[in-house]
Amino acid sequence: MEPRRVLLVVSGGIAAYKIPELVRRLKRTGHAVRCVVTASAREFVSPLTLQTVSAEPVRESLFDRAEEGQIDHIALADWAEAVVVAPATANLLAKLAAGIADDLATTVLLATRAPLLVAPAMNVNMWSHPATRANVATLHERGVEIVGPEAGELACGWEGEGRMAEPEAIAGALELRLGRPSLAGERVVVSAGGTREPVDAVRVLANRSSGKMGFAIAAEAARRGAETILVAAPSALPTPPGVRRIDIETALEMRDAVHAEARSAGVVVMAAAVADFRPASAHARKLKKEDLPEGEGLTLELVRNPDILAELCREPGERVVVGFAAESHDVVEAARRKLARKGCDLIVANDVSREDAGFESDANAVVLVSPGGEAEALPLLPKSEVARRLLDRIEKLRGARS
Repeated sequence: MEPRRVLLVVSGGIAAYKIPELVRRLKRTGHAVRCVVTASAREFVSPLTLQTVSAEPVRESLFDRAEEGQIDHIALADWAEAVVVAPATANLLAKLAAGIADDLATTVLLATRAPLLVAPAMNVNMWSHPATRANVATLHERGVEIVGPEAGELACGWEGEGRMAEPEAIAGALELRLGRPSLAGERVVVSAGGTREPVDAVRVLANRSSGKMGFAIAAEAARRGAETILVAAPSALPTPPGVRRIDIETALEMRDAVHAEARSAGVVVMAAAVADFRPASAHARKLKKEDLPEGEGLTLELVRNPDILAELCREPGERVVVGFAAESHDVVEAARRKLARKGCDLIVANDVSREDAGFESDANAVVLVSPGGEAEALPLLPKSEVARRLLDRIEKLRGARS
């Protein structure tokens, strides 16, 4: 996403201690970040800390002549291409809904015409109070995006909704809001992770796929405005913002979920590592070695799993279908053979023998192989960048197909 000018308004909640991390995340993406703090916010986070991580002066007072001499509050509101309020207290939400402008923060919020995201944070009873709910509904009707809150243990000792969304979720929601909607109106289905095939009550046959590549592709599709469905094998990775996630475990479960979601999809990306085989039968109880004769081993009968990618490619329709090939040698030739067998529109091949890429890594070095035999090798890149380049190629394929 292109770097943007982001104004961060910080109000007085204990969650303000997380705001420096939010600033860092936004800066790492390339955004310019400026901060405005309320008087109560200074009790929870130091303006000097925010100034240090943002590399910009922090604005505090509406009537500070020195600050107004540098950037007046209207110019500050005009400067912002996006405004984030985090944490957003019940008090600030009420002021924003009523149009009250009695300090620098609320004056800027009333003056700006930039997209506005707010991340509420408060006690569960305050969040559920009819007044707060009415204020949130009013803001939602005006086009303000509400991020969170999350449920969990609150600083006050209560349990329930009221925790501010994590910085990663807020940054992700902002990217969705500001991303270029080049896939708006499209439905994209992405599979990710490695399936698990049960052997007995406690053991499974699995592979080393972390799911990071598939999750990155789903996140990028959502940023581009697509209705994105992620069919995920077991993974501890968080669901990307704007993505609907379907959790599965086995290859048969993935097959059912992918086919159901792909019927109305324009793009399907099979990034998952689907097991080729599964045990012919899974034991309901744990297999114990003491149940076997001394010195004898255990033989597992394996049967083939369905070829989900090939099935998708045989289905009629104008969708673009992309497959992945994890290879340990002859990467490009193996990918070309796989593409010919499956009949898909593109194969993304990666060399899993590399120590600096592939499984469980945050980086990948892939080759994009087309039906005509062309192979475009990408250098070692973060998986998020691989996802961006892959979606660029998919958009071209989709445009040509349409």
